[in-house]
Amino acid sequence: MALDFVALKEAVQIARDNALLGLYSEALSCYDSAIDCIRAYLQTGLSVNLQSSWSSALQTLENEADRVNSIVRLLNELTDSGSGTDVGGPNLVFKSTEESDFPSPTTVDHRCIGPPVSHNVQGKRIRGGHRERPKTVSGTRSVENLSKVQSHHQNTDRGRGTGRKSSVLPSRSATKLQETNTAKDKAVEEQTDWSAGYDKELVETLERDILVRNPNVRWSDIAGLKEVKDLLKEAVVLPHLLPGYFKGIRRPWRGVCMVGPPGTGKTLLAKAVATECKTTFFNVTSSTLTSKYRGDSEKLVRLLFAMARAFAPSTIFIDEIDSICSRRGTESEHEASRRVKSELLIQMDGIAGDGADPTKGVLVLAATNFPWDLDEALRRRLEKRVLIGLPDADCRRRMLEINLQDLKLADDLDFDEISSLLHGYSGADVANVCRDASMMSMRRRIAEIGTDEIKAVPVEEYDLPITRRDFLEAIEKSSKSVSESDLERYQKWMNEFGAS
Repeated sequence: MALDFVALKEAVQIARDNALLGLYSEALSCYDSAIDCIRAYLQTGLSVNLQSSWSSALQTLENEADRVNSIVRLLNELTDSGSGTDVGGPNLVFKSTEESDFPSPTTVDHRCIGPPVSHNVQGKRIRGGHRERPKTVSGTRSVENLSKVQSHHQNTDRGRGTGRKSSVLPSRSATKLQETNTAKDKAVEEQTDWSAGYDKELVETLERDILVRNPNVRWSDIAGLKEVKDLLKEAVVLPHLLPGYFKGIRRPWRGVCMVGPPGTGKTLLAKAVATECKTTFFNVTSSTLTSKYRGDSEKLVRLLFAMARAFAPSTIFIDEIDSICSRRGTESEHEASRRVKSELLIQMDGIAGDGADPTKGVLVLAATNFPWDLDEALRRRLEKRVLIGLPDADCRRRMLEINLQDLKLADDLDFDEISSLLHGYSGADVANVCRDASMMSMRRRIAEIGTDEIKAVPVEEYDLPITRRDFLEAIEKSSKSVSESDLERYQKWMNEFGAS
């Protein structure tokens, strides 16, 4: 007999999903189908190893099915004990004072005011003729709660023989389960309070396009920039280590703006913050905060900061912030972009108070290549404005070591010599030179052969150690991307508005 493993896997997955969602009848049906298939497969004369493996799998599924059955039995008992019996019938929950831990309720003659209310065993009749559904325990549970409910049901079965305790135990079980579910519902409600009142599609957009989960960049991957690293650690890390110190006038920095020419490591620093500082990281660009519908862009900005406060401590990284919040009042400014800027400024000014918890702060980390285009109000809110300049000789040497650490190097390659030849190059320029030099030997080997012959070339013939000659050829073909006039302009802006 051939076993359809794909169908079996789907049946088991559907059974487990239905059990977690509280659809116990559907779950049991899928469990029965999967168990029957495995039992039939075990009768086909398998080897010893396969017989042992499939027997273990069968035992696991039978245990899961037993858990679901125990939950169904417990829910039936709770429903029977909670719904009561016919009016005028005996009370099955409360015994006499001598037999029960708790006395039965005292009957008091109250005069009925208003129209009479009829009772029903299946559901209660309320005014207007509508029927309330009988209250049951919420079906959504985790796997951990499945085991808890099973153990509790076993205790209930053991208590049946005592007579006196068996009548009280179901009501206590219902109370405990109700308290547990109430606490869970409250926790879920608190977690989703930040998204209340917002369109679900906008919330999903932020979670999908903005929330960064695995940047995987370490401080050690960035050469130099020690002062900037220390500033970011002071703004993000130290408030968690010394919460009693960062209060009042010593509150953590709310905004940091990294200014500098392209390719100097501003985005890498932001990724390192996301990796090393263990905070919720939001990567924001102009496209994620732009919508064709009127008013949605402002809602996205407000929702972004609401999400950041809910998942604090958080870091909001806005790359190329000049494209989002350029100077207001210009002739080319559109009304929609002005509203977005105003909302961004309002949210940035209210992301923390003087008495806010330093461990629940929100840092706005911005990067720009055009600081002179920033709005004055935004410049004031970005309290720290630091220059990320070109790397010096030591930084360039460290960049060479980082970029070439996984490659083979020739003995004639001197990093000090190469770093001196790269004076005026940015970090991105140095990386491009390293990439170009690493492919020189391959280019020389396949220069005069066809495509079919390239496939037949052994790896050892073109994956050769990088030599000094390779770097000299790469440097000769590459030029620096930042001019001296650009550096002077950045330095002039920092002299006037810098705050490092």
